[in-house]
Amino acid sequence: MVTENLYNIFLASSGVCTDSRNIQKDCLFIGLKGDNFDGNKFASQALQDGAKFAFVDDEKYKTDDRIELVSDTLEFLQQLAFTHRKKFNIPIIGITGSNGKTSTKELINVALSSAKNVLCTKGNLNNHIGVPLTLLQLNKTHEIAVIEMGANKPGDIAELCAMVEPNIGIITNIGKAHLEGFEDLQGVVNTKIALYKTISALQGTVIYNGDDELLETYVPKSCELIKYGNNKDSNVQGQLLELNPFVKMKYYCKDYESNALQMQMLGDYNYYNYLAAIAVARYFNIPENLYEQALVDYLPTNNRSQIQKTKTNTLILDCYNANPSSMESALRSFGMIANENKFIILGDMLELGQETTSEHKKILELCESLKLKGITVGIFFKSVNRYNSIKSFGTKGEAAMYLNDLNLKDNLILLKGSRGIGLESFENLL
Repeated sequence: MVTENLYNIFLASSGVCTDSRNIQKDCLFIGLKGDNFDGNKFASQALQDGAKFAFVDDEKYKTDDRIELVSDTLEFLQQLAFTHRKKFNIPIIGITGSNGKTSTKELINVALSSAKNVLCTKGNLNNHIGVPLTLLQLNKTHEIAVIEMGANKPGDIAELCAMVEPNIGIITNIGKAHLEGFEDLQGVVNTKIALYKTISALQGTVIYNGDDELLETYVPKSCELIKYGNNKDSNVQGQLLELNPFVKMKYYCKDYESNALQMQMLGDYNYYNYLAAIAVARYFNIPENLYEQALVDYLPTNNRSQIQKTKTNTLILDCYNANPSSMESALRSFGMIANENKFIILGDMLELGQETTSEHKKILELCESLKLKGITVGIFFKSVNRYNSIKSFGTKGEAAMYLNDLNLKDNLILLKGSRGIGLESFENLL
């Protein structure tokens, strides 16, 4: 339990740190534990390095009056974050989904930040540690918070929602991600829709993709609903004009029709992410000229739908993560791009559990149906590949030798795979 005294210790600090290597002056250090580390050991050193206070859950490390003992440091971090969040009566947007949640979060952030002071999750710090650390950054200047929430196992989103208490919710989509932890798609569904249940209980607002039949099935009818999509009954009706390879689009609302907007992200999947950001911006009455310019100017980072031009080719770097749903979306979108010289480099999809073999087979079948040529990297694709148009290599070293000999020129190349495969290392070869 976070007492008033403990909360005041937090208020007297410059912020919270859980990494002893990144101590800031006058911060509050919380010693977390994991399978291979124990932050308790660094409490004393954190004080020497400039921390004002420290919290541990192992009594033997309480060696200073400025070190407080709690029963569990992770629970304390989360309870502290919840206590702090309750001090703010501002809109809190909760975002989750199997694919696109980080991109959607970034687009919403830039759209809202064109007129508002926004607290937004940095990077993909969307788990049981990242979410409380984000909430603890709330201050009186913030008008809106945008919190990304990820899940690796059943119940994760419900736990994060209990801490965040979002009053506006967005599920980008529900697909086959982290199946090793969920067992099947229904397990993913049950976990993700906890966000909808929270919003419904708080009588908040759900903003959703009306073109997604699965989401349409689960949206709660007991709260305000804002729909975006291609259908005419959408609050924000979009029109994808072109993939060149970037998204070119326009949209319509009851009282407004946009000009054609040339974006700097590619893929029809990002078209829906843009629509979500537009729907949120309009919900908060951000002037059209401000949020439209912010979205047009936005450049993706961290190997998410990035375009990288080399001396000989144009690369589409989408190798931050991969699961069957995102892989299929990326390949179908790549297939839509009008370019005769297209090449794919796919990396294994990880954390699929019992579905590993079948899902890798399906992706190769899709490549064949789309008449795509290229290579795969990793043992999973290699074990099931039976197609001549796609060559498979077990290691990056073997693939690199092949690419060197192939000497690709004037190609549009998609690199898509799980982060653990590290396909971005091929940039220098292409």
